[in-house]
Amino acid sequence: MSFGRLEKPEGSRPMSDINMTPLIDVMLVLLVIFMITAPLMTASLRLDLPKSEAATPSDAPSFVAVAITPDGKLHLGDDELDAKAFQQRVAELGRANPQMEVQLRADRAVPYGQVAELIGWVQAAGLSRIAFVAQAAASAP
Repeated sequence: MSFGRLEKPEGSRPMSDINMTPLIDVMLVLLVIFMITAPLMTASLRLDLPKSEAATPSDAPSFVAVAITPDGKLHLGDDELDAKAFQQRVAELGRANPQMEVQLRADRAVPYGQVAELIGWVQAAGLSRIAFVAQAAASAP
């Protein structure tokens, strides 16, 4: 005849260690993202773009970014050019692809005359699709 014990058998204990593998994976992904985006943030051109309710990004397949800073410097993509070189490069782009869209970014402090002159150069190069880039206006809560 067997008699039972009055003591309970000790069961399995819950694991008290934290699994570090998912935490390390997340940190490595964040590190890679920051390493990729950090240089892009420093190379950006600082412009005070006008705000508009209708500002939406364009999804044109081929475009060239043109910018003019408050001090009158011209930028074609990431390159800073003088007026003569700018006109030559835009003319080359116009001959290569006349359907290319020009996305114009002009600081709000740039006089309208300089912006109109820039548009004239772009149109003289044969590029007639010009998009004005503006910041989206902040919506009221």
